[in-house]
Amino acid sequence: MTEGRVILFAGGGTGGHLYPGIAIAQCLRAIDPGIQPVFLCTTREIDRVILEPTGFEFIPQPVVPPVRSIGGLLKFWISWRETRDLVRRFVKQRRPAAAFGLGGYAAGVAIKYAATHRIPAAILNPDVIPGKANLFLMKQAKAVCCQFEQTREHVSADQQRKLQITGCPIRADILSRPPRAEAAARLGLNPSLSTLVITGASLGAQSVNQAILATLPDLNMQGWQVLHLAGREHAAAVSEGYRKIKLNAHVIDFTPAMADVWAVADLAVCRAGASTCAEMTACGVPSVLMPYPFHKDMHQRANAKVLADANAAFLLEDQKDPEKNRANLRPVLQSLLHDSAKRRSMAANASSLGRPDAAQRVAGVILSLTA
Repeated sequence: MTEGRVILFAGGGTGGHLYPGIAIAQCLRAIDPGIQPVFLCTTREIDRVILEPTGFEFIPQPVVPPVRSIGGLLKFWISWRETRDLVRRFVKQRRPAAAFGLGGYAAGVAIKYAATHRIPAAILNPDVIPGKANLFLMKQAKAVCCQFEQTREHVSADQQRKLQITGCPIRADILSRPPRAEAAARLGLNPSLSTLVITGASLGAQSVNQAILATLPDLNMQGWQVLHLAGREHAAAVSEGYRKIKLNAHVIDFTPAMADVWAVADLAVCRAGASTCAEMTACGVPSVLMPYPFHKDMHQRANAKVLADANAAFLLEDQKDPEKNRANLRPVLQSLLHDSAKRRSMAANASSLGRPDAAQRVAGVILSLTA
């Protein structure tokens, strides 16, 4: 590719949408330092927090998610038109060589506009079950990069021909994790203790937080320490919760340094978002998965089932009630905390599912579109 060619990445709102794009952008830059990745993201603060340290150019879009009310749909339509105007100006001024959708409502305007204006477009579908936005964009895209082979069961025959099973890209620093002792020191942990990681991804997960706080007082935690990524809106309440149960856990709201987190993780309790699943399988982390229970299509449950069927994880339904979750979580955690052989077996099974070369595969798809 010639120097200065722009690759447009569209999407955002969560780390699960942005981090794969960052990994792909880093890979493209490694292949050709002249490539200019530009992210059209959302106005959420988390997007700025994640993208600013990367040094990649990013432009917030005014588009908002659709809400099923007259006012909500009107707001969505107005924001869609404003975003379309922004994309039109961007395309006219920067002439991107290709566009790549990272999923969700924030990918829709740019990918549709690119596809209808002779700019080759592809999308990432990291979940087993495509969301509404991706089902819509599959009609526009030339290629669909998927994490799971099982996605073929959820799309039409026409769309199946576009699918390429690349895996879900994760950042290079996660693949080359630091030594455990170095990571533990940066996180303020004891490297000689086993580490139970709790995470609800970049925004946190309140019901997982509550389930853990209800469960840990019943467990024998000898030899273990807790690293809890609580989410920015929940960190204070979670810290107070540990104080009340008199357990000394290390609580942080959010960290971009997931390479350190996975380097110390001996067991994880978490959601089953696509990026989380990709990172844990690439790093060989055994887990207890509590999929987000409020999605109509339950796509996180479908992700979790792939890992559970491979004996890489335990799948527990999030009952939304801390006491019901405690009843289900307690026996599983109590067993895993003190069965190192089981954890090693799960870790090996997780690694067998990992696709550490996913970023290179997706970068290859993007470059092939511009050839």
